[in-house]
Amino acid sequence: MKEKIRTLQTIHLAICAGLSIAYFVIGQPYEGHLKMPILDSSSIVYLIIPIAGFIASSYMFKLQLKKVDRDLKPEENLPIYQTASIIRWGILELATFVLLFLRPDFFLFGIVLIVYLISLRPTEEKITNDIKSATR
Repeated sequence: MKEKIRTLQTIHLAICAGLSIAYFVIGQPYEGHLKMPILDSSSIVYLIIPIAGFIASSYMFKLQLKKVDRDLKPEENLPIYQTASIIRWGILELATFVLLFLRPDFFLFGIVLIVYLISLRPTEEKITNDIKSATR
């Protein structure tokens, strides 16, 4: 199981590193990006992007985990968990890039999504807990 988890961790690292590098190269951050953007009626719509990304990624993750077989061991359910995780990370990555290209002054919200994505690093304990909670 440790080898399979290491593979998933490598995929996670590649997504996080690639997204971070791309975000900082394309976004070309400067001091002004770290300030809270002005929210008016025309820009409030763009605030929905990170919120929708968070909600959609969590929903799809849980939806995929419902396919877990209760009769199997956690390591036998790992392919389902891998699929669920990659879908979750992909949705968060999409939301981050959409935000960067549509509204670069919302750079700070993209950083929040990247930090959240980094916090989702798979560990054996997280995987076991998520699989067990999905079978309840």
